[in-house]
Amino acid sequence: QLQLVESGGGLVQPGGSLRLSCAASKFAPSRFTLGSYTIGWFRQAPGKEREGLLCIMNDGSSTNYRDSVDVKDRFTSSRDNANNTVYLQMTNLKPEDTGVYYCAARFGSHQSLSPSMYLYWGQGTQVTVSF
Repeated sequence: QLQLVESGGGLVQPGGSLRLSCAASKFAPSRFTLGSYTIGWFRQAPGKEREGLLCIMNDGSSTNYRDSVDVKDRFTSSRDNANNTVYLQMTNLKPEDTGVYYCAARFGSHQSLSPSMYLYWGQGTQVTVSF
C-alpha cells in the first residue's frame, strides 16, 4: 500500500515560514507513485477536529482551498511527481496555525477536503507558531 512520510514541522515565530514535505515511502511498491493521487493537506489543532486546508490535483494543475480557513493567501502546495514528493509552503504563520499537519492521498484527480475521502495518511508533523 501507499505509505506517506511527512517532515518539516517545527517551532516558528509568528510571521515566519515553514515548508512541509510529504513523500511516498521509498519502500512502497513502484506502482504507488504520487502522480496518480490527489494530495490533501489537513490540520488538527489542539482540542479540535481534523480539518482540510487545501488539496492539489494529481497532476498539479489545480489546487482547491477551503474557503472558511484563512490560508489561501499564505499556503501553497506544489508537487514533484518525479521524486514522489508533495510540498506545503506556509508563509506569514500565525499562532492559530498551530497544530498537527497531515498529508493524505486519494487515487485519481477528484479534489476533496473531507478527511473521509482519503485512504492513505502520513504520520503527521507538529507545527507550533509562538514567540
